Amino acid sequence: MTKKNPGLNTICTHIGELEDKQFKGAVSPLYMATSYAFEDVEVKRYPRYFNTPNQVALAQKMAALEHAEAALIFGSGMAAVSTALLAFAQKGDHVVFQNTLYGGTSNLVTEEFEKFGMEYSFTKDATPESFEAEIKENTRVIYIETPSNPLLTVTDIKAIAEIAKKHNLVSMIDNTFASPVNQNPIDFGIDIVLHSATKYMGGHSDILAGTAIGSEKHIDRVFQLAKNFGGSLSDFTVWMLERSLKTMGLRVRAQNENALELAKFLEEHKDISRVYYPGLASHPDHNLAKAQMKGFGGMMSFELREGLDYDLFQKKLKLIKSSMSLAGVESTILLPAKTSHGLLSPEEREAQGIKDGLMRFSVGIEEKEDLIEDLGQALKEIQA
Repeated sequence: MTKKNPGLNTICTHIGELEDKQFKGAVSPLYMATSYAFEDVEVKRYPRYFNTPNQVALAQKMAALEHAEAALIFGSGMAAVSTALLAFAQKGDHVVFQNTLYGGTSNLVTEEFEKFGMEYSFTKDATPESFEAEIKENTRVIYIETPSNPLLTVTDIKAIAEIAKKHNLVSMIDNTFASPVNQNPIDFGIDIVLHSATKYMGGHSDILAGTAIGSEKHIDRVFQLAKNFGGSLSDFTVWMLERSLKTMGLRVRAQNENALELAKFLEEHKDISRVYYPGLASHPDHNLAKAQMKGFGGMMSFELREGLDYDLFQKKLKLIKSSMSLAGVESTILLPAKTSHGLLSPEEREAQGIKDGLMRFSVGIEEKEDLIEDLGQALKEIQA
């Protein structure tokens, strides 16, 4: 690499490439070994230690994408989240969490923290004042997610990072919905960036992975716990993820463009009562999103007008798939109340503003005209 600060697509394509010295292939070789030499080697490699050739190479690419020094690749997004949190908070410690979070993260906190003797608080809302109000003497971590899942709340990243530094806390962010294409939290002062790499990094609905990214000091602390928890990723999946990342910039930018057009279409449709998308001027956090995001992402949520059957609407879609996950090249839709946030109680969902009929829409790379046609015909089919 000749340029000191290469562009996004160049990073996606070339950083962390493994050289095929014998055959000079264009694609990184895959090292499937689980046993490596122990004597007379500079690095003692072992898959659970996150340091096989493919793991190390992919970590370099991940770190470069988030403008960081180091990264670890995990077997899932929740493996990355749980390991990072437990690396910096232990018995007797307190963590401040944003009130709107991915359901799996919320469930981890409410179901497991007390078992470890750890305390936690959820903020009243996503304002900086709400975070500062929850800080205690034993607080060690501030954790945010922006845009949030599924309501696309936007949190002021720089303000939260400054609060964390003021109180000598570690700041963490789930950056999954934005992806490194649209948002780089370390540039705003965040310490650790987390991703479900299953989503935009993988992008083809065929990979389960996660990553924690930050300074060498912070990631080494995560590693000390991670090697004991054993949540590393198989090298074949690491290799597939490295392949998928090569097109992430192209994919996500296409999804950004599609999502903005679809959000405008839905907002103007008589049968849609509300659209949650930070790219819309009507979104309460639109100006903040413009200030800290390079694109508004491919995720949105929306609600039908009262009286329309949201279950029937999903069944009438022909092109857009009903699916559990998100961020693939294909467009998908689901009800968070039944899936991503199904582990929360109805009261907990209501407190977050997640209605039973809220639909989370992951916009793919299909032609936007075809997606608009599919949404339109499904809405016609369910008229009461």
